[in-house]
Amino acid sequence: MKLLPYGIDSLRLLAFMLLILPFLALLGFGMAWLWQHGFLLFWALVMLLCSGLGYGLQQWLLRRDRKLLAEAATEPNPEWPLSADDAWQQVQALAESCKPEDWPLEKGDWILKLGQRAMEAVARCYYPDVEKPLLELTVPHTLLVIERAGRDLRRDVTENIPFSNRLTIGDLFRMQRWRNRAEQVFNVYRAGRAIVNPIDALLGEAWRHLRERSFLQARDELHRWFLRTYIRKVGYYAIDLYSGRLVLTDDEPVTSRTSQSSADMDNLDKTQNAADSIEEPLRILVLGRANAGKSSLINALFGKLTTVADILPDSTQMSKPFALSREGLTHALIFDTPGCDSEYFSIKELQLAAQDVDLILWVSPANRPDRQFERECLDALRTFQSTRMSRRPPPLLVAASHIDRLRPAAEWNPPYDLTNPQNTKAANISAAVQAIAADLAVPIEHVIPVCLMENHAYNVGDALWAAILNCQEEAVRIRLLRCLDEKKKKENWTLLRRQMINAGRFLKRLPEILDKRGV
Repeated sequence: MKLLPYGIDSLRLLAFMLLILPFLALLGFGMAWLWQHGFLLFWALVMLLCSGLGYGLQQWLLRRDRKLLAEAATEPNPEWPLSADDAWQQVQALAESCKPEDWPLEKGDWILKLGQRAMEAVARCYYPDVEKPLLELTVPHTLLVIERAGRDLRRDVTENIPFSNRLTIGDLFRMQRWRNRAEQVFNVYRAGRAIVNPIDALLGEAWRHLRERSFLQARDELHRWFLRTYIRKVGYYAIDLYSGRLVLTDDEPVTSRTSQSSADMDNLDKTQNAADSIEEPLRILVLGRANAGKSSLINALFGKLTTVADILPDSTQMSKPFALSREGLTHALIFDTPGCDSEYFSIKELQLAAQDVDLILWVSPANRPDRQFERECLDALRTFQSTRMSRRPPPLLVAASHIDRLRPAAEWNPPYDLTNPQNTKAANISAAVQAIAADLAVPIEHVIPVCLMENHAYNVGDALWAAILNCQEEAVRIRLLRCLDEKKKKENWTLLRRQMINAGRFLKRLPEILDKRGV
């Protein structure tokens, strides 16, 4: 058997030429017939038109596929704490800078190297002063990251890459080898066609160029998407790991009731019927200065449902829980507090009261323009929350109370249209809302004017309640982070106890094991 200079078997080449010779002859005779009858130019124009339309359709399909792949991209988790923001930006930067030519899939080491880079990018954000931050993790957590990233990547590949569930890795390698050999044979065919029919060869080469360009673009896009998706998946779960959100035990839900909420529910008034649920309730904290209407707001929120309470006193107790259950709101505990300007409630105590809550209702009297102290309290609270990188600050709503006392004080005839005030009262209420939003540095849509007069509550059961429900999804995310912190603490002790028990059992059986081995 003889080989040609390019390593091609001469007998196989002869067999291939014999197979395609009739088709080449037919093509040559057909071109000659078109030329003799004057149709060659018309045929060339039709071919160019079809080629252009086909190329345009391929480009449109490529853009459509690119859009579909972009929609399947991994997004950051809104439940992550503040510390995850910088880490995700690093993961995104690494994914965008990843080039297909630098990471050929036929080389099997890409998956480990690229995954390591993604892990290191995240680890560096959490351990910037450590020489090897990637090592600052445990073996079980590392295995859990690999397991979850592989699971998600498997699902994305199965759903987005055609025939991925049929082609084996070996098939891909064999296809690459066959493609290289086929290209060598095809180059011989191209040279022969140029000699036999130059015009057909020229048109064929133009069409082949367009077809290959479209194919290469689609292949590169798919390759790039695969690499970026892999980086984002690994980075996603690496952030879960380093931010403390990954738990190793699945014996109970993450949002199981915390010990703090269990103690608070035990301290509820006997007249209150707490929901019989093992799920952690939302924790809503009511803050504001003395006599702003905090206790009256809580009573107004109860309405006619669940708990009927008397007007709550502005107690010296740091925070007093009440069970709040209304349609549309998950079970919650709402806490009344002393005035932030009282001698019983310092800035430090305010920060401690707000460290484990999911929603804050700040009550600010609309008829009092002296809000500097309220702003100082809120700024101190915001500064405290910004330093807790393992959490996110809870949403803040401001209830502008005592709007009935605004001028003219004798007038009270709700409802009032604040978007298009028709009288002096409505205009003053609108101006007070804008002033409170500016003075307390709160978005104006988070300031809800309310009246808390007994039996004449206004804007509580509709506007304020709607604002609370709009914040519920964000508050549930805050609750999840709280529960994760507690579960991690419990998990450490639970795993340590299991490990010590299993180690003791092993040591107890060790003499028996050594005796069986004759040691």
